[in-house]
Amino acid sequence: MTRTRSRVAPWSTSPKNPAERVQVLGAEDTAALQHLVEQDPVANVFMASQLEALGTAVPTALGSDTLGYFDDDGILAAACWVGANVVPVQVTSEQAPAFGRWLAASRRRFASVFGPAEAVLGIFAVLESSGATPVEVRANQPLLELRGEPAVPPNPALVPSRPEDFAEILPAAAAMFEEEVGYSPYLGGEEHYRSRVAALIRDGHSLSHLDVEGKVIFKADLGAVSRDVAQIQGVWLDPSYRGLGLSAGYMAAVVSLARRHAPIASLYVNDYNSAARASYQRVGFDQVGTFATVLF
Repeated sequence: MTRTRSRVAPWSTSPKNPAERVQVLGAEDTAALQHLVEQDPVANVFMASQLEALGTAVPTALGSDTLGYFDDDGILAAACWVGANVVPVQVTSEQAPAFGRWLAASRRRFASVFGPAEAVLGIFAVLESSGATPVEVRANQPLLELRGEPAVPPNPALVPSRPEDFAEILPAAAAMFEEEVGYSPYLGGEEHYRSRVAALIRDGHSLSHLDVEGKVIFKADLGAVSRDVAQIQGVWLDPSYRGLGLSAGYMAAVVSLARRHAPIASLYVNDYNSAARASYQRVGFDQVGTFATVLF
């Protein structure tokens, strides 16, 4: 991905040495990273949310970095968040191996690589050849978006979760996590996961419906939110309520509440989850790309 200096000058004031394709980004690279993110706001919502929260390309989380891939002119052409997870940004199949080699050489530990399938699978191919063994590879996850109102009536029972409901939300969130990835979220430290759930509630990014006895019937999270996109994650319906045709109404409500934060609602789903895909289609979501996730 080659850019001329005349086209990049407004947002990149410090071209890097092209002899080193992949380098850790600094604060001076923030504007160039922002430009990359804006090329696909839906696919890049995770990085967009980080940039909007931090105001810099330099992560504040201990042990996290943002990597950049620089073209022949030393201009930022692709990027990759490296922290608890690895998240590529505008990475092509040609650029992906360079990130894979950096990660393999660094011996960094991370829970997953997720994002656009071409980039994720290209990075993973290098990691696998270097001896990394995945727990699971989900190579085809349709990336969906909904712009505008949902196509079915929202269930009015879904509301932003209340802090006083934390004790009920937490086990439902843990059940969703374990059902989705196959192991307990507490393996990485119970306090860390508790803090994550509490932060989602505090920020208005946890949505739920509790019955009169305080039991969670349905929950969902806005896992990454930028000014343009709210990415829906953590969707869970109590097993005793499944198969009753409730999912579409709940998801329509998730979209309506998500649109309070950003104009576009988005999510990605496993290709084999035919029930969820049918529900999302009924609500009005359209596929705009394909993600992949490699779990370690």
